[in-house]
Amino acid sequence: MKELKALSDTMPGEVVTVKELLTRGSMRRRLIDIGLTENTEVKCVGRSPFGDPSAYMIRGAVIAIRREDSGSVLVAAT
Repeated sequence: MKELKALSDTMPGEVVTVKELLTRGSMRRRLIDIGLTENTEVKCVGRSPFGDPSAYMIRGAVIAIRREDSGSVLVAAT
């Protein structure tokens, strides 16, 4: 089994696969709505100068997500 880590810990250029969402409520719904569902590939395409938020390529769209929210998405290396 591949080691899981938070999406917020990915580095620019790294491609990972979503394994689990740890959040509940409206934030969980928002993450699902932008395409962060199980087995979705996500690429970290960059970080802001201070490291928050980070930009991710999700299903063909680049989305900026705050560290607080991306920390609740567990991913595995592809």
